[in-house]
Amino acid sequence: MSASTASKPRPFVILSLVLACLLSAVDARAAGEETLPSSVRQALDQARVPADAVGIWVQAVDSGTPALAINGDQPMNPASVMKLVTAFTSLEYFGPSHTWQTRISSTGAVRNGVLQGDLYIVGGGDPVLSYERAWKLLRRLRALGVDTITGDIVLDGSVLRLPAHDPDAFDGRGLRPYNSGPYGLLLHFNTLQLALFPGIGPNDAVTVASEPPLNGVVIDNRLQTSGASCGVWYRDLEARIEPGPRLILSGSLPASCGPRNWSAAPLPPEDFSTATIAGLWQEVGGQLQGQVRTGSAPREARTQLVDDSAALAEIVRDMNKWSSNVIARQLLANLGSTNADGAPDMVAAGAQLATAQLAAAGVQTAGLVIENGAGLSRIERVRADTLGQLLIAAWQRPWMAEFIAALPIAGEDGTARKRLVGSPARGQAHIKTGTINGVRAIAGYVLDHDGRRHVVVMLVNHAEAASTRAAQDALLEWVWAGGR
Repeated sequence: MSASTASKPRPFVILSLVLACLLSAVDARAAGEETLPSSVRQALDQARVPADAVGIWVQAVDSGTPALAINGDQPMNPASVMKLVTAFTSLEYFGPSHTWQTRISSTGAVRNGVLQGDLYIVGGGDPVLSYERAWKLLRRLRALGVDTITGDIVLDGSVLRLPAHDPDAFDGRGLRPYNSGPYGLLLHFNTLQLALFPGIGPNDAVTVASEPPLNGVVIDNRLQTSGASCGVWYRDLEARIEPGPRLILSGSLPASCGPRNWSAAPLPPEDFSTATIAGLWQEVGGQLQGQVRTGSAPREARTQLVDDSAALAEIVRDMNKWSSNVIARQLLANLGSTNADGAPDMVAAGAQLATAQLAAAGVQTAGLVIENGAGLSRIERVRADTLGQLLIAAWQRPWMAEFIAALPIAGEDGTARKRLVGSPARGQAHIKTGTINGVRAIAGYVLDHDGRRHVVVMLVNHAEAASTRAAQDALLEWVWAGGR
């Protein structure tokens, strides 16, 4: 072998060098993706939360790879951030202009202001049917000449086939509106609104104005005014339901707080809708010889009036800006109503359809667990990379603007109105927040100071998760600063 030949590198040596360089580059990129920004790391250390309890995904919307990925493939509880899955799949399946319809129908004739037989109010699964809209329907029925109904007012919510729902199951606070379940003829979010007006001095009675009218429900107001400072004003308020039904309100409200709005869910959705319609029919001056009850409208019933909901884009905004659990539950059940064959109920069918919709959009669904679509769950799970891919896919959809506009703006509105208030990144992040015991989560979009938009996901599952807000804000600020 000549000296010149011996000095030439052999082919396998060249290949080894190339592979070493490639592996080095991959390792370097992996190291970069797995390195927490120092500000985030410090905030997590102060919160006593280890990095393995955190899932993070940051990716520019015009990039094919993440700039930061920490435990992205670990399924974690997202709390209310799960509503992004419900919003995405609802907009993808129904479209942003989709509406739901509520109908009033009957089989009998109207003579001299008297409707012979029953009146049917048929629900279409509307997530946002307010008592004001229901009042308008009944008022229009009166304007058409119906003064008296000889039969019953029958409420038909059969459009949704639902599993049994226990409002106490999640946290034992069944009268809290966030624990209400879905219903085919859901009225006013199953929520009784209570306007509270404290007195002038200690021990004065607190005046309560309730809406909507709930026929047959007695409100036993035992609330008193206190001289305490106005901190967490609802801390000393309590509501409980007793047979009758009787809603007992007790506790105290500081006079310094001024008027406040409180709420309760004293009845299951079917009973709440029944009591509301009975109360509204009386308010509009109608007479009823029968009763208000649940049932099914016969096929031959003729439609007399219809009322359409707001468009889905507006409903998603209501859901995500203020994190409405009942809207999310209702949307998931509506997804399931489109094809519930083989599923035990429409909630389970909705979860199956949502998973299929994500997979069809190219979003990773491994480890995804959907229980109710609201995030008020101990078993729901999603990966940070799944949420990151979902946000990228939403950015590429024709309904992108509606999806983003539904997210709270950090420092400005919704559940994120108190985030980044003193930061230069204020107003630059559209983020969904999620909070339950042991979980703190954010996911959404951040516009950096150079005008480039990024998806940002941070999930924290840990006993000290409640202390990680500063770490989440630090991540948002890091992205806004361009990763510096």
